Amino acid sequence: MTDFTTVQLEQDPRGFATLWLNRAEKNNAFNAEMIRELILALDAVAADSSLRFLLLRGRGKHFSAGADLAWMQQAAGLDYNANLSDARELAELMYNLHGLKIPTLAVVQGAAFGGAVGLASCCDMAIGAEDALFSLSEVRIGLAPAVISPFVVQAIGERAAKRYALTAERFDGKRARELGLLAECFPADELDAQVEAWVANLLQNSPQAMRASKDLLREVGSGVLSPALRRYTESAIARIRVSAEGQEGLRAFLDKRKPSWQEHQA
Repeated sequence: MTDFTTVQLEQDPRGFATLWLNRAEKNNAFNAEMIRELILALDAVAADSSLRFLLLRGRGKHFSAGADLAWMQQAAGLDYNANLSDARELAELMYNLHGLKIPTLAVVQGAAFGGAVGLASCCDMAIGAEDALFSLSEVRIGLAPAVISPFVVQAIGERAAKRYALTAERFDGKRARELGLLAECFPADELDAQVEAWVANLLQNSPQAMRASKDLLREVGSGVLSPALRRYTESAIARIRVSAEGQEGLRAFLDKRKPSWQEHQA
């Protein structure tokens, strides 16, 4: 797939992609170039209708140590408008990742500090190592986790987000699982094998049904039980039942065979 400098986008022949943060020598710390390349990579993913889901990973020992020091030093000399432009780029990244149509799975090892917590929060699911370390560290350097805050609150709740944003304390993978930031955590030496298990699980599912379920859950996530929401959910299941993949799934279930999703994608 497209060549980049700070990220890598790899397509697996089984029908999914892995987006790698690729600055291992800098602990995958963000800078302006990485943010721009992540946006471009997500654009490429969104445009590829053959992809069933996306993994987000970090090369080397760490998922991401947060903001790059040199980039932060440069930002310190910028005026308000230039800083606003930087913030808008970061926001575009977070919102595009969160809004991707296909399922997303973050895989976290080592450090996940600052904006990296935001990346994990933007994904539909995240798994990680038990000894991974998370921190909303911005207040330690006089800043706030502003752009990522809507996604962090959605992932772990307002009370927990307040605690970790105001204290900047670190928490490990086990605590991240308790908070709901991670769906599961594993010993570090088992993480790659567990990623393959998650991949195998996702590959069993209808790509169209996963996308439809993601849209549906985003719509109902407000928790407001309105007549409009009822009509939306009624229409959603009716549409998917008559779709090619919906029909294939039902036939396969009744025929006691595995469904063939590739032959029935819309």
